[in-house]
Formats: sequence, structure tokens, C-alpha cells
Amino acid sequence: MIDKLLPPPVVTAEAFQDAPVSQMFPEEWALVAGAVPKRQKEFGTVRGCARSALAELGFAPAPLLPGPKREPQWPAGVVGAMTHCNGYRAAAVARSAEFRTIGLDAEPHLPVNDPGVVDLVTLPEERPQLARLAAAQPEVCWDRLIFSAKESVYKAWYPLTYRWLDFQEAHLTLDPTNATFTARLLVPGPVIDGRELTEFSGRWLIGAGLVVTGIAVMV
Repeated sequence: MIDKLLPPPVVTAEAFQDAPVSQMFPEEWALVAGAVPKRQKEFGTVRGCARSALAELGFAPAPLLPGPKREPQWPAGVVGAMTHCNGYRAAAVARSAEFRTIGLDAEPHLPVNDPGVVDLVTLPEERPQLARLAAAQPEVCWDRLIFSAKESVYKAWYPLTYRWLDFQEAHLTLDPTNATFTARLLVPGPVIDGRELTEFSGRWLIGAGLVVTGIAVMV
């Protein structure tokens, strides 16, 4: 599914069923040994997806441990992202010589159904857009889609800045004609090659009961 979301040469892998926890490296198992089985399985399976993708780039299997903010710590020369939700795990990786950063998120394609959560995630200026889209295409859960897109924005942002980005610190515009979105940063962006990055662009897919969003910033 996500092989259609991100451009080559980004490499992706996904799973709709969990792998045995015995496939985890001991260092990974140590981090979730006391967790509930669901957490253990999703933690291990998404890392299995990441190892499968890394293998296509020529990397040998190795533990994939989280950093201080739970971000994946990739091998040198690699950028990537992982995501998991109910019934789905996925990872995307690329060489850092070709891509600056990757953001990836998957969510159940279901309405958020909590106005408080929608208010937390969205800006007042974004809500009329969601209402218009919902009226035109009610089969799409636009509130869930914008939540996922902002998660992808954060995952793309963090490796470039190592700073938190709040949901309301990026303004999203959704384009249903080509299933793309643009996130305009409302805080100073990272400086890359002497230029400030002021926005991210991404794409989305809906299928298999999921909404999946992705961002890949090329060098």
C-alpha cells in the first residue's frame, strides 16, 4: 500500500499481521519485556518492517532502538520513519544522500468523533476547510486525515530540529484533487543549506480501512 505513497528510491515495508516477538533482538525485547502483549507485538513487528526495508538498501539486520524522544535511531547514512496502528505496521527508509527526512503515519479511517480532540489538533482557520471537504466528500474522514498528516509533519520535522512541534504550529491545506497536502510552518523552520524550510508537502492514501500519510523531503 505505502509503496504508492512515497517516491522512489524511498524503500517501504508493511505488515497487516504481527510477527512473533521472538524475532526481536534482545536489546529491543528488553525495552518492552514488561509491556502488554499488544505493545510488544507492534514494537517488534514495525521494527521487522524497518529491517526489511533497510535490507533493500544493503544493511544487515541490527537492533533498531528508540532515541530520547522515542524517535527511531537509524543506521548512519539513513533517514526514515515508522508507524503502527490497529492492524497495520509500516516503515519507510532512504539514504540521507538522497533525502533529508521522511514522515509517515497511519491511522484507522474512522471519524475522530471528539470535538475536543479536533479542536486540539486543528487551527480555527483549518476547520472551515474540513467542513467544506466533509460536505463534498462525506465518505472521507477528514478530521482523521488531518490528524495523520500533522503526525507525519512532526515525524519529518523532528530529525531536522530535535524540537517539539505542536499540532497548532503548522497550517495544513488539503488538496483532494490529487490527494496531497501542504503544511505551512508557523514557527521558524530548520535551516538547510543556508535556507529556511518553511513548509512540508505530502500525500495520502485511503484503503484497507486506513488513512496513511507520508512526506519525503529530497536533498
